[in-house]
Amino acid sequence: MAASETQLMLSVGLIEKDVNGDTLWVWCYPSVSSDLRQVLLSKCCLTQDSRDFHPFVFGQFCRTWYYITTVEVQAPTALNKVTHFSIVVTAKDFNPEKYAALSRILCRMYIKHGSPVKMMEAYITVLTKGICQSDENGSFLIKDYDCRKAYLAGSVKDVVSQFGMETIILYTALMLKKRIIVYHPRIEVLLEFTRVLPALTWHRKDWSILHPYVHLTDIELEDLKKCPGYVAGFVDPEVNNRSDLFDVYVNLPDSVITVSQSAKEAMVMGKLHKDIGHLIVQSAEDTERSDSQVIKDISVKTKEILANLVALADKCEDSKITLEGLKQHHFPPATENFLFHLAAAEQLLRI
Repeated sequence: MAASETQLMLSVGLIEKDVNGDTLWVWCYPSVSSDLRQVLLSKCCLTQDSRDFHPFVFGQFCRTWYYITTVEVQAPTALNKVTHFSIVVTAKDFNPEKYAALSRILCRMYIKHGSPVKMMEAYITVLTKGICQSDENGSFLIKDYDCRKAYLAGSVKDVVSQFGMETIILYTALMLKKRIIVYHPRIEVLLEFTRVLPALTWHRKDWSILHPYVHLTDIELEDLKKCPGYVAGFVDPEVNNRSDLFDVYVNLPDSVITVSQSAKEAMVMGKLHKDIGHLIVQSAEDTERSDSQVIKDISVKTKEILANLVALADKCEDSKITLEGLKQHHFPPATENFLFHLAAAEQLLRI
């Protein structure tokens, strides 16, 4: 097993809610920054006033992924003063299924022993050997969780069945590295939907653009604004009024996609978009095709567009496209506009 796989994990932490209703960050190994700790406490459902209980949430802050698993303590256990607790794992990689599986084992260990020591031992074993095994708590092998599986875990077909031809707006926004905000009041729905979107630009295999669970706090918005393009999920309907944060706004409960005024020029749709949209819908509606086959169909079309773009660039000085150079090909205006902005996104544009 590649050593680098085990070196993706950064820390494990513990948040507890006691019988008095107080929620505290009680333990961490090796450590997390105070900013990250503040964010993790806000994401943990134990600190939120609502009665919503979220067994598993994940997100990203300052290029660190976090995975939070929360359980209710059922008596009798060694934890007689604790009603709920959350295990927080931070890591460099996007792989919710991997860290959910590891956290479940750590949770069972904590319930059984009532001390973080066993959890820390298990964590270190995974860190050094890529495996942790125990008869009663189950076993975990890092090599069972390939990142490609995590990338393909969501359903593109579900996205297309909800938005149909409008999926092309999401595809175009992702291709042009625009800022997409998705709103839904339920975090579970948000996590499921947003994680799929980077797969529409499979050629990049870049899930660092995903920020599936963001609050409207200064610290998180500052972090988000550092990214040139992103897919960000919010449970707060107030985000609808923050047009400074998005180029494309997706209201999931109402199935409505809105392009902001400032992004309309770059997002003009033409025949090329219509053709790609039809291809996406046709592929997704084919019951014989799996989600990964749909992603492959979209990817093949994307590679064809990019190959044409590179061919255009190769004819130009320094292999960089200029608007003048594009105009010589007499493309339809919407196609020319799209290729110009795509060249900028793919760093093929001469500034």
